[in-house]
Amino acid sequence: MTDNRILDQTYFDENIESWDKRVSIHEKSAFYDVDGFLKGLNSLTEIEQTELGDVSEKRLLHLQCHFGMDTLSLARLGAHGVGIDFSREAILKARQLNEQLKLNCSFYESNVYDVLSLGLGLFDIVFTSYGTICWLPDLDQWAYVISKSLHKNGMFYFADFHPLLYLFDFNSKEIKYSYYNLNKPYTEIDTGTYADTKNQSIFKSHSWSHSIDEIISVLLKYKLEIKEFREIDYSPYNCFPNMNQIGKNRFRFEIEHTRLPHVLLIKAYKK
Repeated sequence: MTDNRILDQTYFDENIESWDKRVSIHEKSAFYDVDGFLKGLNSLTEIEQTELGDVSEKRLLHLQCHFGMDTLSLARLGAHGVGIDFSREAILKARQLNEQLKLNCSFYESNVYDVLSLGLGLFDIVFTSYGTICWLPDLDQWAYVISKSLHKNGMFYFADFHPLLYLFDFNSKEIKYSYYNLNKPYTEIDTGTYADTKNQSIFKSHSWSHSIDEIISVLLKYKLEIKEFREIDYSPYNCFPNMNQIGKNRFRFEIEHTRLPHVLLIKAYKK
């Protein structure tokens, strides 16, 4: 193991601790509305429900699934879901929800980079959405795992916050972060979470910037053919400071005299 891998593992360990702490807060929050979900609400956003297509009878791998609500929503639509997350607390909660709903999803505690060692076989769809790759230092290995997890002609579905949006400090509305990956993380200590901003818990986290060029390059490198690429000008979540609601479940972070892309959507297929 190189020095960089050892250093990355330290960052991962601290991020895991942070996300473990978030689970008990998130599961009680109005943002996630677990009670509503248990009664039948679908946690997928308008974007996924419109763009993902028919998942019935598809074997689907959900990377960085948190505590599994989207994985379980996809199962309700007929997918055979497998969820992966590096947070033990998140996976325990996902398994609990799966049992409560009497669905047939499987959940594994794993870093994205270690998924292939689980021996899960091949999938028709690999799915990832919202606030995912910013927690990964290396997208090359990420794309390799995705490619190796897909059947030929299988689909990788990616919906995440747009790299341009991540340039900003949402409180000051000033540019604070690099567009390109500097190969070192931004380390921050925050109070509260996007799901409960009033919570007084303190979280230390490490995140990385990734450009569109970096994302596309690694997907192409591992034989994932991009068939759809879209930039969406709103967020389906009110999860950043200073966002204005422009419609039902549609929010914008607005800077004077400009309009920013908020979501990057990619569909790529294994050659």
